[in-house]
Amino acid sequence: MARLLMVVTGADGLRLKDGTIRRTGFWAEEVVVPHQLFQAAGVAVDIATPGGVAAPLDPESLSPAYVAGGPAVIEQFKSYLASLEDLNHPQVLEELSEDGLDAYDAIFLPGGHGPLQDLAHSTALGRIIRHLQDAAKLVVALCHGPAGLLPALRPDGAWAYRGYRLTAFTNEEEAAVGLADKLPFLLETRIRELDGDFQAGRPWMPHVVTDRNLVTGQNPASSAGVAREALVRMSAAVSR
Repeated sequence: MARLLMVVTGADGLRLKDGTIRRTGFWAEEVVVPHQLFQAAGVAVDIATPGGVAAPLDPESLSPAYVAGGPAVIEQFKSYLASLEDLNHPQVLEELSEDGLDAYDAIFLPGGHGPLQDLAHSTALGRIIRHLQDAAKLVVALCHGPAGLLPALRPDGAWAYRGYRLTAFTNEEEAAVGLADKLPFLLETRIRELDGDFQAGRPWMPHVVTDRNLVTGQNPASSAGVAREALVRMSAAVSR
């Protein structure tokens, strides 16, 4: 059986440029849809957060304005999240050892704006990503989840994903939600500064980019596509 480590933000607030705190957390669709697909395929999923804190849900991610399918889908998301005890009692990210990491076939980083607050600055996550990258394990990140790739720096300061094709929530999409000039940094811009080969798709449309052992998705609409691509990759790796 394949095993996957899902690293979820533990930040329920994001400090903006003006010093105010915007309520945030993980984005419901980006956890629920991939988790369902992984479980249905028989993948064992463990959840970890920085400090092992309960993973906070971004309340906007259950707003009718952001959930295609309306009230029925919102209720389904709520029910599924309530069934995931690991979200309330996750593993402590910082305590994961290299031996423990070797038991996983893949790591998955869902989004929400929370990762900009904690995962983007986590030296522990940077260590974990480098270890899995060097072991040629599958690394998957969605929407703002690629912020968790940022601290994966080599001893010489080079980014582990320098030159890789990848995507994430775009500057255009941040502008559309009114946050482009308020966030502490723009993820697309930071990835480009680190010499990532950023691939932007159409705003709000599914867009998945794969390069070597890295799979990334642009936005919540890419949740299913990212998970399905990850499953294809994991299946091929496990069968070897």
